[in-house]
Amino acid sequence: MDQNTFSVIFNSESSSQAVLSTNSSDTNANLTYADLKTQILNFISQAKALLGDTYSPGIALSSMLNNGVPCLIAFLGTALMRSIAAPLNSQMKQSEIEFYLEDTKTKVLIVHQSLANSNHEGIKAADKLSIPVWTISWDQHSGVVLLPYNSETVPTKHHFVAEGSYSENSFSDVQPSDIALVLHTSGTTGRPKAVPLTHANIAKSMRNIAKSYELTPSDRTFVVMPLFHVHGLIGSVMSSLYAGASIVLPLKYSATIFWNEFIKSESNWYSAVPTIHQIQLQKDVPENLPKIRFIRSCSASLAPSILEAMENKFKAPVLEAYAMTEASHQMCSNPLPPKAHKPASVGIPQGIELKILDDAGHVVHLGEVCIRGDNVTHGYLNNPSANESSFTKIYSEDGNQVPEEANSLFPGKLWFRTGDQGYLDEDGYLFLTGRIKELINRGGEKISPLEIDALLLKCPGVSDAVCFAVEHEIYGQEVAAAVIADEGSGLTADDVKKFVGTHVAAFKVPKTVYITEFFPRTATGKIQRRVVAEYFSNLKQ
Repeated sequence: MDQNTFSVIFNSESSSQAVLSTNSSDTNANLTYADLKTQILNFISQAKALLGDTYSPGIALSSMLNNGVPCLIAFLGTALMRSIAAPLNSQMKQSEIEFYLEDTKTKVLIVHQSLANSNHEGIKAADKLSIPVWTISWDQHSGVVLLPYNSETVPTKHHFVAEGSYSENSFSDVQPSDIALVLHTSGTTGRPKAVPLTHANIAKSMRNIAKSYELTPSDRTFVVMPLFHVHGLIGSVMSSLYAGASIVLPLKYSATIFWNEFIKSESNWYSAVPTIHQIQLQKDVPENLPKIRFIRSCSASLAPSILEAMENKFKAPVLEAYAMTEASHQMCSNPLPPKAHKPASVGIPQGIELKILDDAGHVVHLGEVCIRGDNVTHGYLNNPSANESSFTKIYSEDGNQVPEEANSLFPGKLWFRTGDQGYLDEDGYLFLTGRIKELINRGGEKISPLEIDALLLKCPGVSDAVCFAVEHEIYGQEVAAAVIADEGSGLTADDVKKFVGTHVAAFKVPKTVYITEFFPRTATGKIQRRVVAEYFSNLKQ
């Protein structure tokens, strides 16, 4: 099996546990690696039968599925039949879905069987664009079942693969250069861009993550994040399968039953966004909480005060990581003990090369984080202007390209500009100061929004917070903030200003503080700083 395609996950012992489902609709869906392979081949057999003559390598199949065994098999089956998986958030509206379906040139949309005969937004979007819809479900006797939309019986042309009938060469035609997955950037700073990730990109990321956390077959992760984003799909699921470990797939994250299910499933680690970590901090911890090997935090900045509170309450190392879709998820992570994990740092590079560059491509102490590696996308789909601005070489002060270093891991590869500003400390740990487009420029003084966010979260009575820039006629920009207050705290804007003012210089103190009840977020829980800024700027006017 090619080590640079998804087929590498079947290097594991076939009788080992791969997937445990907590979904009531996935009865008997606890799968060994052999079972998982059989069900993937079942999916491929059914999908090719439904596609008929319209099948060819490289076509895109979109899906709108909640977490579960059908969702996982749809992704793996699509990629391992040399098609492109394009999973979508099932909560999107019709106009959004139409954009994504058209942008990826989707041939089929897959939804869960429970949505048959429904007025679901995805079905309406596909119908408008004349895109066929399939339904997928799990049958406790047959396994995964694909049906044309509104069909009630399995067509006779469907052929199910008998368990154990596959060979070692089942996926031998899959190429490392095949595009396996297309996802869109979150769009927090503009129009979403389509990011194609090849089998080789994702296989490298799987290896990097498994190595970072020393994953073995004895590990079991409880999947908290949705599988339509790289955090859940690659950060938790694919990295675990690469290591021969097992995954637990609940339908969705539920704060009230999380610990009970975590304990019952005998999981020993999980990865989530800071928002979920903060929610869990507010819940009681069961007395029988087992030893957690580590807790991973990613996809947004984790305030040091939250990290400390988590480690005290959950009695486990909390490791903050740095990731983005364009890198097939992870780029950096804090290491496992006994190595140091540093609060406010996203850790050290993991399987990539990293440089801090300025706009001209010169190496600097504080500047844009730039990376390269085999996990990094080759470029955005159909977006030459974005590709031109996103990839660079390194130049000397006289404008000449700097020769490759003798120990370079990826000679000749261009450097991808992440859009994040940061610096490396003397130990090689990366500290982020914010998105370059979100840095606050107050009369020439550059202010890191992440620094102020972390301070706001330490303020007594503050449940959640975000700072942002607002226009100022003299300074150009001024610091503002919005906070969610703890219930019954009686927190005022002056309380917040006074607290921040005792910790930082006066020019960094928010001049306006808004008390609010919620923040707009992306599907993975990131606060949409730009949307918050626009909302309160318009409110001020």
